[in-house]
Amino acid sequence: MHSDQISIKTTHVRDLIADQFPQFRGEEIFALDTAGTVNAIFRIGAGHAARFPLRRINPVECTRLLETEARASAEFNQLSPFSSPRPLGLGRPSSGYPLPWLVQTWIEGTTATPASLCNSPTFALDLTRLITTLRRADLKGRRFDGRSRGGNLPDHDSWMDECFSKSQDLLDVDRLRLMWKSFRELPSAKRETMSHKDLIPANLLVQGEQLVGVLDTGGFGPADPSLDLVAGWHLLDRDNRAIFRQSLHADDLEWRRGAAWAFQQAMGLVWYYKETNPVMSELGRSTITRLIEDYPEQP
Repeated sequence: MHSDQISIKTTHVRDLIADQFPQFRGEEIFALDTAGTVNAIFRIGAGHAARFPLRRINPVECTRLLETEARASAEFNQLSPFSSPRPLGLGRPSSGYPLPWLVQTWIEGTTATPASLCNSPTFALDLTRLITTLRRADLKGRRFDGRSRGGNLPDHDSWMDECFSKSQDLLDVDRLRLMWKSFRELPSAKRETMSHKDLIPANLLVQGEQLVGVLDTGGFGPADPSLDLVAGWHLLDRDNRAIFRQSLHADDLEWRRGAAWAFQQAMGLVWYYKETNPVMSELGRSTITRLIEDYPEQP
């Protein structure tokens, strides 16, 4: 998926785990086929998993990032009304894999998809419960760290220009440029709250119509409260987006900023993962379709 992607084989993972986490010797270890774009995930027996970063980075910086993610995940785990992985420890780099890696607990459930529960009010209200709980968490004096989504919309203009350029043969770019022009001019968020920051289908586990688990919690931190509203366009049809919005008491500005963050994310998914991760590329397409349904501005 990435030009700087690292290859990691199951046989080497078994050796690393046996050497550095001897309590798991003898457990079955196998790679998981996921739509994830940041980590390779390996199952360790019935109750644990290992995450190996896919993209090359300075090992010292990677250690710092994983330690930060582990602290955020532990905080999320204590607050969330739904299960989430609990970090257990960092693995060391080796001759076969050049970066640190993370072992965490395993959460049972089926990965959500853009369509699987799109018409479920139960699921929509579970998403509301999750977001409402996170928003009530104490900021502890922290502010948005300036990385990725969750701050000022115009800060993403250069990235959006690249996305529009790379999507000329894939999407109605003229129309979508106008959408971004409208979104980027929205007033700034009135406050910050604690946020998951990446509520895409791949990070949500379900059983039946109910949300049972939340993954990829290492980004938990302060951001524009609208950021977690991206789940509405990634996961819900129009009627259930309305239920989602009403239950969150989202005003017009908050809702439109949520749409803007969903748009910013979706535009990058379609072209970047077109060949290497069709699931993520299709997520981008379905999210853009839902956004056009809600904001049908014409060129």
